[in-house]
Amino acid sequence: MLDLAIIGGGPAGLTAGLYATRGGLKDVVMFEMGMPGGQITGSSEIENYPGQEKVMSGLDLMQTWPEQAMKFGLKHEMKKTTSVVKNNDIFTLTTEDGNTYEAKAVLLATGSVPRRAGFKGENEFFGRGISTCATCDGFFYKGKEVAVIGGGDSALEEAVYLSKICSKVYVVHRRDTYRAAPTTIEHMKNTKNIEEVTNVDVEEVYGDMSGVTGLKVKSKIDGSIKDLAVPGVFVFVGRDVLNEPIKNEDGTFICETNKQGEVIVDLKMKTSLPGLYAAGDVRIDAAKQVVCAAGDGATAAVDIIEFLG
Repeated sequence: MLDLAIIGGGPAGLTAGLYATRGGLKDVVMFEMGMPGGQITGSSEIENYPGQEKVMSGLDLMQTWPEQAMKFGLKHEMKKTTSVVKNNDIFTLTTEDGNTYEAKAVLLATGSVPRRAGFKGENEFFGRGISTCATCDGFFYKGKEVAVIGGGDSALEEAVYLSKICSKVYVVHRRDTYRAAPTTIEHMKNTKNIEEVTNVDVEEVYGDMSGVTGLKVKSKIDGSIKDLAVPGVFVFVGRDVLNEPIKNEDGTFICETNKQGEVIVDLKMKTSLPGLYAAGDVRIDAAKQVVCAAGDGATAAVDIIEFLG
């Protein structure tokens, strides 16, 4: 019987494992099918993590985290968790190989992944001029022109954020209306260095060995091609929450979620199901930053220790 099962090995899961084991829990297992570290290991440059003065890759940033957590007793099972159910006070986890594990408490730290838009060049230049995080990568385009693809709240909010750093921001959207809140739309439209490029499809993002050099969009009205010579393209067309482990066979969830499938938690990372916690990008209102995910993991672990009392 595990004291705590952690599903996910990114910053939230690793920090929770560190705090839980150092805080006295004996049997804590982190289920992560790959190497621990999370999505941030795919980032080429990190310069906004507190205490890290030097610019480093996400892989370098996360390199020592697993070793530190495991020093205090965190165990790593390199397995994918397919389902979590609760009977009475005990959780049962099933992994992809058919094995089951029982636990007194569970932390879901599976995160979310940016949805791809599907245009030509997106995969080729992802991380080399194409980004899904303005907070992470906007500074690299200081004083330059960039494009933002999307028409929801995230896209327009990030466009406004980038407008304070970049000389010009193109908002590229397939419609001439936006899905964002009216106040967000108004704020974007009132920002002088934002130019709207609407009613278009992204034909391709192109570049060279050094990265992106521009993108081409095609008008839905007359079929004309417009070339935007930008070194940076930010894609905000939604996120896919990795919530499969807590999904019932009928498509419902074992705890409360919002319409996007993000897990609803309180300030202690508690879900609506006692003993089940969620931390990091899988929860509602996540900032999608490493430091915030780590804070979530610590917060959850401290409360889990108290819960198991």
